[in-house]
Amino acid sequence: MSTSSPSNEKSDTAVKHTHQSHIDARTRAIANANAKLANPLRGIPHDRLMMDVEMFAHERGLTHILPELKKGALVAQDPTCHSRLDVFSDEDRRILTQEVTHKWRQTFTLYYMVVMSSLAAAVQGMDEAVINGAQIIYPKQFGIGDPNSKRDSWLIGLINSAPYLCCATISCWLTHPLNDYLGRKNTIFLTCMISFLTCIWSGLTNTWWHLFIARFFLGFGIGPKSTTVPVYTAECSPAPIRGALVMMWQMWTAFGIALGDLMDSAFYFISDTHDIIGLNWRLMLASVGIPGLIVCLQVLFAPESPPFNELCRLRFSRVQAARDLYYIHVLVEAESEMEKGRNRVVEMFAIPRNRHAAIASWIVMFGQQFCGVNVIAYYSSNIFLTSGFSQVSALYSSFAFGALNWLFTFPAIFTIDTFGRRNLLLLTFPCMAICLLITSFSFWSTSETGRLAGVSIGIYLFAVFYSPGEGPVPFTYAAEAFPLYIRDVGMSFATATTWFWNFVLAITWPSLILAFKPQGAFGWYAAWCCILWVLILLFVPETKGKTLEELDQVFTVPLRTHAMYGLRQIPYGFKFVLLQNPDPVQLYQLQDEVPSTRDDEKTRENEKEDLEKAMT
Repeated sequence: MSTSSPSNEKSDTAVKHTHQSHIDARTRAIANANAKLANPLRGIPHDRLMMDVEMFAHERGLTHILPELKKGALVAQDPTCHSRLDVFSDEDRRILTQEVTHKWRQTFTLYYMVVMSSLAAAVQGMDEAVINGAQIIYPKQFGIGDPNSKRDSWLIGLINSAPYLCCATISCWLTHPLNDYLGRKNTIFLTCMISFLTCIWSGLTNTWWHLFIARFFLGFGIGPKSTTVPVYTAECSPAPIRGALVMMWQMWTAFGIALGDLMDSAFYFISDTHDIIGLNWRLMLASVGIPGLIVCLQVLFAPESPPFNELCRLRFSRVQAARDLYYIHVLVEAESEMEKGRNRVVEMFAIPRNRHAAIASWIVMFGQQFCGVNVIAYYSSNIFLTSGFSQVSALYSSFAFGALNWLFTFPAIFTIDTFGRRNLLLLTFPCMAICLLITSFSFWSTSETGRLAGVSIGIYLFAVFYSPGEGPVPFTYAAEAFPLYIRDVGMSFATATTWFWNFVLAITWPSLILAFKPQGAFGWYAAWCCILWVLILLFVPETKGKTLEELDQVFTVPLRTHAMYGLRQIPYGFKFVLLQNPDPVQLYQLQDEVPSTRDDEKTRENEKEDLEKAMT
């Protein structure tokens, strides 16, 4: 494959990487696929577009909305055409202009859907968090509470990690067939109902293996929901606010973790009755089912995507609904055409542009787990107990961690698209490593007050640095790094990666603590933060503000070239920190050498030939 080659060095701090003018068939095919999927209507003549709309209306029995479909197709092709064409009424122009100038002015139904999605995300976080407080109580009742027993430590880890074992091995891979057979709404209903039932089931168990089975089945509620709700939100949301609404999934999942920790603190004081032992931890585990049940009731009244009548409930005008309906149709058609005769899983690793995106996405997804955050999210109560806190104080301290984890996701809304994904990670990973080392060293303190203060400060500062960086970046990065034609495969790969390593962390922490003590265990994840910083520096390109065509150029840069660029950034970073205002290191100059499909009909005719060559 012909790849970009580095140009001569012009100075010690500036390297410019210029792409070759010739792009081979594979890279050109990806560029054409991205351009077509970015807007399948681009470059289609007006008469042909109108004919396509009429055929679509007759095939789908939508001739009664044909005028709206024609207007919608024009707006989908060119979002600014309503200000120039006479076919649009003054009311059409007002609503379509307002969609851009007042993007948060939306229908009640849309915001109802947003509330439902946010609550579903909170349920996700609560599912993950309530075990944190319950595990300081139930192990003794089940006979697995010996802190010096390897067997008991592995069993506690197995119980805590059971949902994520299910997600990584089974439930995540059921997302696509569930959505195909049931639709988005019914899938959300089913997964939230599973969460409700399995949480109640968890509270009724009386042996460790019974609790393991109940929590394993909880994974069937967590896995598909974690992918379906963001996709459902994206499909229902208008383009100007789609990214912000999808990002809310991570924010409200963090809120759910804090809420789960709060439930642990509230139910801890519930006393046993004469015939129920462990009522407090049972209520902790069962309490998560109530929000899940609320979502089940909410989703019955939410719109399904994307039928026209449902879209009309989400938009102010029929033209907006017709636009979104027709655009979804042509996008699905374009995706189906791109998939013919192609093995997208093979292409994700066989084509360097895709492989580089997969490696970068794997690094940030792996890093989200091995930075150590979920060790704290799942075991903070035990960690605080080990440092000398009482059980009540440990639960309150865990809630404080969850609250900080949620509050500091808000800065990411403003920094992720300005400061950049890569820069956020490079800034926060060293800080997280330092925080973990503070926590680790604090366990050596002979002063109880010093030990408690050090552990608390280390963990709380870790939350402050994690939440705006490695918290929201991985899913945002993975969602944009892959070419559109393999994006769903890439996201499945990324999601399975994060759930698998989530399982590994959850199952191994109790044994890690037993073998290496808290000092060594926290030092282990501090070391991983340092390793991940190096991997991000060398192999994770910046994707902020890049168009699809520019991302193709970014990810066709050879890994060796990008690694050398990363190494050259190190002295620049030191000079920047020392306020010397150095010239930034450059890797490439983005050029417009990728063939455009806007006005070039010949390029459109050659796309199939490029795709065939790409497979040879």
